[in-house]
Amino acid sequence: MDQVLSLLSDTIPNARTLEQLTRPLLTLLSQVTGMESTYLTTIDTDEGVQRIEFARNVGNMVIPEGLVVPWADTLCKRALDENRMYSDNVAECWGDSQAAAALGISTYVSAPIRSQDGQVLGTVCAASSNQVPRRSEVEPLLKLLSGLLGYSLEREQLVKQLQAANVELTNLALTDPLTGLSNRRAVLNDAERLFALAQRENKYILLGVIDLDGFKLINDTHGHLAGDQLLRGVAARLQHGLRISDIIGRTGGDEFIVIALGTPSEHSDPAKDREHAAGLLQERLSKATKGKYELGHGFGEVDYSGASVGVVAVIPGSLTVDEAIKLADGEMYKVKQQRNRQGI
Repeated sequence: MDQVLSLLSDTIPNARTLEQLTRPLLTLLSQVTGMESTYLTTIDTDEGVQRIEFARNVGNMVIPEGLVVPWADTLCKRALDENRMYSDNVAECWGDSQAAAALGISTYVSAPIRSQDGQVLGTVCAASSNQVPRRSEVEPLLKLLSGLLGYSLEREQLVKQLQAANVELTNLALTDPLTGLSNRRAVLNDAERLFALAQRENKYILLGVIDLDGFKLINDTHGHLAGDQLLRGVAARLQHGLRISDIIGRTGGDEFIVIALGTPSEHSDPAKDREHAAGLLQERLSKATKGKYELGHGFGEVDYSGASVGVVAVIPGSLTVDEAIKLADGEMYKVKQQRNRQGI
């Protein structure tokens, strides 16, 4: 008992993470039980799985860290359901467990780790491929360890949940909820970084503004649900036609922005090279928006004649992101006026 108290007094005040707390306790459990493997698991009842988070293995039997098994097949669940902490004949007691058979477990002891409200978060266990005699001090020690680990495990899981929630909130703040593309704020942030990269690497920027001609007519004729469906469809086609490194976002209403990094050619006039690249991107974006779209909601299909697209090639440092967008916007309106004159 003195050894246990000494280890606990050294471990608990210095542990800053669940792992720092768990590993010394698994070593202690191994020494007290005399078993080959001691380990801590977490349980996800929603997914129906149990995961080995940390393990200490000595001898022939190995319980691998990271192992995920169906919760319903585990010895831990059987022991919990039967309120049985210990068995030195697992094959006879729980012979239907495939996981236990695969790992070669003969002797097994465990205790559940619970949250403050009683929810089972995981287990702390010891197992061996040999028959290990039952020791009176093992079960009280397991209960002590499970209590110590309960608070730390619950705290770590809450931290992970908060981190995931923060990531989700950040994504929501930078994402257009209708199309799933970046919103205006995110596009402008990314544009600043891409402009800085282009300036460092002596490259130029291609910036395109896309405006959906006839969108108001579709909304007025078929309703906003149909208009939303068209926006989603256009967003998907534009995104599909771009490189992974290109930036695309919906900046409001029926307007999209595309920003791409251009690499100057060593064998042509730089200005003509940029003009040619802008023309190619303009053609590709315009073509991507044309075609038939399923509007859903019983509205059938629309044969859309395409969007007005303006693209400019700019040298970072010579103008700001906002100035580049205004230039591309001006090119887009030129295309729009030409399309109107042609009756498109």
